[in-house]
Amino acid sequence: MLSAQDIDYIGAAKCKVCHNKTAKGAQYKQWLGTRHAKAMESLSPEEAQDPNCIKCHATAATVDEDLIVGLKMSEGVSCESCHGPGGKYKTNSIMKSREESIANGLILPTEEVCRKCHNSESPTFKGFDFEESFKKITHPMPVQE
Repeated sequence: MLSAQDIDYIGAAKCKVCHNKTAKGAQYKQWLGTRHAKAMESLSPEEAQDPNCIKCHATAATVDEDLIVGLKMSEGVSCESCHGPGGKYKTNSIMKSREESIANGLILPTEEVCRKCHNSESPTFKGFDFEESFKKITHPMPVQE
């Protein structure tokens, strides 16, 4: 099984290539409308430099620089925070199979994945209802051709 430490992070712009088409679910457009996409914008300039803040406000903050191919801090909580680094599963031939995608690093978002950030370590934490929160960020499964 691959680990996230072995896979390149490609960034939301690369995900957008396939996940922005209306006919396939327009997942990228849906993400752009979430607080995740704007997570860095919610921080003060000081907080945007604080590792304790950015570890949850930017996917890129906790990724080894050697694994960053297209990921940017400005993306905030991007696709790869919830779905894992896309460097190995990004190709259409792999994405056609959920099993192959998972074998190549795709993560299916679970409550455990979300609670890595949505927890009492946050100074603004007011509780976390996974079911309600998931409804706010969920997007259609990609439609295969």
